[in-house]
Amino acid sequence: MSRADATKARILQAATDEFATHGIAGARVDRIAKAAAANKNLIYIYFCSKDQLFDAVFDAHVTHGLHSVPFTADNLPEYAGRLFDYCQAHPDVIRLATWHRLERGDQNPTGAMPTRDTKLEALAAAQKANNIGSGFSTTALLTLVLSIALAWNPSNATGMSTPEIETETTDDRRRAIIEAVRRLL
Repeated sequence: MSRADATKARILQAATDEFATHGIAGARVDRIAKAAAANKNLIYIYFCSKDQLFDAVFDAHVTHGLHSVPFTADNLPEYAGRLFDYCQAHPDVIRLATWHRLERGDQNPTGAMPTRDTKLEALAAAQKANNIGSGFSTTALLTLVLSIALAWNPSNATGMSTPEIETETTDDRRRAIIEAVRRLL
């Protein structure tokens, strides 16, 4: 790995931490440069702007995450369980996606729309072939499955842990997600 590549990697890691914690508006290029042990000007040379740096971070983590969990329209409960597992292992992904949604509103994330369209097409075919989730439109069914899979993530206010339910394990939550999606279908 060249020095430039190593510096870019350090900048992307520092930017990931900064954006996941503070969002786009709250992130500071000075803090990113300091955390990356890099000259602030290099950030602008490599990424042009803070917004483009966020896009690079988003692509590296969120878009990768969308592609890392194979969508199985014919086994939505297991898909929801795998998505839950991925998000538990990569909490920054959910925070970055949440900041994107909050600060950029309706702007489609890079790479996310074709993935969503592909999932909807596969789900429509599975609904038709297997008569699953037929009480819901394809879009509603996908939205519900994703919402259930992400129920215990920090960005979901209703999914936050409370002292009275601390006895639930991650495995308990995963089983609950899979069972809820199974019943939904």
